[in-house]
Amino acid sequence: MEKVDHILIVDDDEEIRDLLGQYLEKHGFKVSTAASGRQMRAVLAVAAIDMIVLDLMLPGEDGLTLCRSLHADGATPLPILMLTAKNEEADRILGLEMGADDYLTKPFATRELLARIRAVLRRARMVPANLQLRDSVQVLHFGAWRLDTHARHLLDDSGIMVALSGAEYRLLRVFLEHPRRVLTRDQLLGLTQGREADVFDRSIDILVSRLRKRLRDDSREPRLIRTLRNEGYIFSADVASGAAAP
Repeated sequence: MEKVDHILIVDDDEEIRDLLGQYLEKHGFKVSTAASGRQMRAVLAVAAIDMIVLDLMLPGEDGLTLCRSLHADGATPLPILMLTAKNEEADRILGLEMGADDYLTKPFATRELLARIRAVLRRARMVPANLQLRDSVQVLHFGAWRLDTHARHLLDDSGIMVALSGAEYRLLRVFLEHPRRVLTRDQLLGLTQGREADVFDRSIDILVSRLRKRLRDDSREPRLIRTLRNEGYIFSADVASGAAAP
């Protein structure tokens, strides 16, 4: 039996929760709703959620605070689509920096929301075809780090695991598969998200910034992910592959 994706809608507007819930259920999703961060955590404690649709403007803890906390709990972060009534680029960028996978401004068409949800879920589960490794290759080593590609765990030289979002994982895999090669922003967006950039798309730059933080790579003088002005990015470390320890 095909798995039904479970979406959690977090919005303090009851009408929006009901409308989106009915619409998504009509299109084959299982839906839970919450009006606050407290209710969101209560649902997450008892249900296997596949994705969160999260409103930015919430009473108490706002969407940015909740987004940040979801990425700081040590577990693999859930995909997040952030909703907001604000239409300023700064708010969109801040949401992406906090770990949101996509962003939609109110008011929006329900068909667009449905398309965005499906795209985010697809990207969250996607490893681009060119990144498929042999079954025997489970670990990629670079610098003081190693990436377990089966468990999707990033570990430092002490063996401590660093949680990666799905987008961060895919970007790191792209860099590790193309070390010491210049990759343009368009190439990175295509390889990690399967789409083309528009003129104002800064999502790759934001994602690189997030990944640098995970790798403790100083953005002012990066050693691993270097920026080449007007060209793109280059991963500067040597990469070695091997099998995971039994």
